[in-house]
Amino acid sequence: MRTFLIMLLVIGASCASLQQNQVTANNIQPVKTGAEQTEKYLPLLNGKRVAIMANPTTIIGNAHLVDSLQTAGVNIVKVFGPEHGFRGNASAGEEVNDEVDKKTGIPIISLYGRKNKPSKEDLADVDILIYDLQDVGCRFYTNINALSRLMEACYENEKRC
Repeated sequence: MRTFLIMLLVIGASCASLQQNQVTANNIQPVKTGAEQTEKYLPLLNGKRVAIMANPTTIIGNAHLVDSLQTAGVNIVKVFGPEHGFRGNASAGEEVNDEVDKKTGIPIISLYGRKNKPSKEDLADVDILIYDLQDVGCRFYTNINALSRLMEACYENEKRC
């Protein structure tokens, strides 16, 4: 009997909490991603030579993070592209070559194909690196492996990630 009363109290408290959350849910501000809170991280990028590992999911609102940061005056010296490429124009498993981004003029270093980890030379002109890729946690997605290799390269070359 005592256990039953305790369970009723817990259930009752949970229901009351849910009802209160439903009442106040309309007053909650929308969730903002870290990328959308530029005021918090732009000061960390000022005066730095920035590299970004990105793909088409790397956005702020309707604009790509690279395009937004370049417009804000951030010195992006290169982009590292994963499987499918930086702008997403390669098919699954297709080798992606280095290129220059047509929109921004920024060099893109492919980390999918012949090379899967930045070299010392790739990181020589980089002060700080940003990694921003969406991932769904499937074992066949390669983004988590790309992050691991990127972090290894940063550590080996004393770069901030």
